[in-house]
Amino acid sequence: MIRSVLLAGAALCAFAAGSASAQTFAIVNARIEPVSSAAIPSGTIVVRDGKIAAVGAGLAVPAGVTVIDAKGGVVTPGLVAPSSNIGASEIGGVRETRDDGTGTALSAGFDIAYGVNPASPMIGLARDGGVTASAVTPILSGAGGGAHEHADDGVVEEMTAGKDGGGDPPLFGGQAAFVRLKAGEADIVAKSKTAVTLSLGEAGARAAGGSRGAAIVLVKSALEDARAYARNRAAFEQGATRDYGLSRLDLEALVPVVQGKTPLLIRAHRASDIRLALKLAAEEKIRIVLEGAEEGWIVAPEIARAGVPVIVDTQADLPDSFETLGSRLDNAARLNAAGVTVAINGARDFNNLRQERLNAGLAVANGLPYPAALAAITLTPAKIWGMADKIGSLDVGKTADLVLWTGDPLETTTWAEKVFIGGVEQPADSRQTQLRDRYAAGDNGLPPAYR
Repeated sequence: MIRSVLLAGAALCAFAAGSASAQTFAIVNARIEPVSSAAIPSGTIVVRDGKIAAVGAGLAVPAGVTVIDAKGGVVTPGLVAPSSNIGASEIGGVRETRDDGTGTALSAGFDIAYGVNPASPMIGLARDGGVTASAVTPILSGAGGGAHEHADDGVVEEMTAGKDGGGDPPLFGGQAAFVRLKAGEADIVAKSKTAVTLSLGEAGARAAGGSRGAAIVLVKSALEDARAYARNRAAFEQGATRDYGLSRLDLEALVPVVQGKTPLLIRAHRASDIRLALKLAAEEKIRIVLEGAEEGWIVAPEIARAGVPVIVDTQADLPDSFETLGSRLDNAARLNAAGVTVAINGARDFNNLRQERLNAGLAVANGLPYPAALAAITLTPAKIWGMADKIGSLDVGKTADLVLWTGDPLETTTWAEKVFIGGVEQPADSRQTQLRDRYAAGDNGLPPAYR
């Protein structure tokens, strides 16, 4: 579809890189996937001062700008990972490299934003895969130092009441953040306190002492405490309130949740646990986002009626526990067909964000419409985390986070040729390519490190 020239509107808030570092350029001869509208088979996109200035077919390129010939390649928005531990975790089995969870008495009050490392080697790898932004979500951790509940079985255990100094057990994982993966930035956190994470199902039951029912009761008790605390902050500071099951920091983190300003990111897998999450949201009048939902297809109409978005791993088809016995490859397609808002995550090791686009391709192979799959790794996660006014689609005025691909981004033989964040082209190297170059054999048969 030929679209007329779209000129940039009023300047957005200072989200993108400043004009001093942003580039002015045009990508021509590209298949453009705006996501928010129909694809343009052969078009041009113009970027000025870090923002998208024009998108369309048959556009005249402004004089004096750098021209990039896509040669038929595909331009999409930068990929957005809906849930990861990028920058907060390096090596899953080494607790010293894990800042995505806390084994202390701190629960909802834990803020993962303070532990994000902008120099993490994993960030370069993610950018190589076209990922330009991500939600960083803490996990419910125990004595093991912060492993993801599906990445390292046995770590989330022994979380019984009183283990960490009394009071209710720490059911909540902490507060999430949203990061942009721009190279060279001292602080990549674009938005903090975007959600509070909560594990239900087997992980929640372990934290509550072994019972799913106990977990729900404790969560409801915590939310009621947060409401009481919000009404009586002054009395609390004077010691004139009843005892609460959580600390002041945890209660402060839950106040925006009970006020409907911040969602709970609930990790639930079994259909019955998903129903419990939906019931909890309705009774407590809170916003939730579901993650996992391997059996979500079973209760898809209920999720759709509740208007709850879901983050899924489309590779989850082999059950690794009793609560995921109903896992199937067409879960995303069935959820989408029922009217559920679906975002697609990367691989189960939780830090392989390059897998995200391939998981979207797998979903297409199992019935998810291509436009929905592309949205599930760009605009949909941006909407879930309140960033859609800035990123996630190629609309005029939005921040120029975009990727030029050699072909269809959902195909395994395609790679990201150029990645831009805030209109600035990102380095194509990573820790892996640096090691490759260091140890590649030269003309004399020896790598540079040994010459």
